[in-house]
Amino acid sequence: MLEQRWLGIGPDGRRLSYLDFAGDGPVVLALHGSFGRGAIFARLAADLRGRARIVAPDQRGHGHSDHCGGFSRDEFVSDAAAFARGLGLGPVVVLGHSLGGITAYQLAARHPGLVRALIIEDVGPVMRRPQIGRPVLDVRGWPGQAATRQELEGLIADRGVPDAGYFMHSAVCDGGRWRLLFDWDQMMEVQEGGLGDWWSDWLGSRCPALVLRGGHSTLLPSGLARQMVARRPGTQLDEFPDAGHWIHDDDPDGFARAVSRFLSDVA
Repeated sequence: MLEQRWLGIGPDGRRLSYLDFAGDGPVVLALHGSFGRGAIFARLAADLRGRARIVAPDQRGHGHSDHCGGFSRDEFVSDAAAFARGLGLGPVVVLGHSLGGITAYQLAARHPGLVRALIIEDVGPVMRRPQIGRPVLDVRGWPGQAATRQELEGLIADRGVPDAGYFMHSAVCDGGRWRLLFDWDQMMEVQEGGLGDWWSDWLGSRCPALVLRGGHSTLLPSGLARQMVARRPGTQLDEFPDAGHWIHDDDPDGFARAVSRFLSDVA
C-alpha cells in the first residue's frame, strides 16, 4: 500500500499530505479539484508507470492535509509553490483538475521557474455567470458521515449530483463509521475562492500547455476551450466526447493516453 506522507510548508507549520507514486520519467505535480484528494490520480499513476512520476498532494482543506486557514487563490498557489520547492521538484509538469487546474496555470504565471508545462483538465480562465452556468455547487448542510460507505454515497447521490462517486474518493472508515475528509462549509469557501476572471493568469505563462475538455462538461464550454487555445501560443486542445467534468474517471484510458502523448512531446 502506498504510504501517505506529509510536508511542512510556511512559517505557520501548515502540513500538506501527499502521495509520491515514484517511477521514472518527468515529474508531474498533480493537483485535484474541489472535494478531491491526491489519491484520485492513482489510476493515472498506474497507467503511466515507467513513463512519469506522479506526485499528488492533498490541497489545503482536503484529504489528510491541514484544514485551517483561508481558501483564497493566493493561498492555494502559495501552497503549491512551497510544496514544489520543499520537495525540490521544479521545474515540473503541473496537471490540474478543475480548481486544481486554476491553481496550476496561476502557479505557472506567478512562479514560472517551477513549471515546465501545463495539463489543464476541464476548467477555463472564467469561473462566473453567465459564462459558466453553475460555477458553485451549493453543498451547505450535506451529510458528512454514515454507518456504511454505500449509505454515505446514497445520501450524497440523493442531493442530485451527477457523480457521487467522485466525492467518495474522500470517504474513509473511522471508528466504525464512514466519513468524508473535508468539511462541506469549507468547500463552499474553496469554490467561492475560485470564482473570477483569470484570463491574465492563463495568458501569463509561455510554457507548453494541454487543455482537456469533457464533451458533456458544463464547467468548460467548447467555445471557451477554443478561446484558450487561440489566445495562448503553444496550447493544444484534446476533447473527450463521452466524458463529463471528471475525465480521469469517465475515460481513464483516454485520459492516460492524452497525458502520455503530451509528456512525450515536452520531454
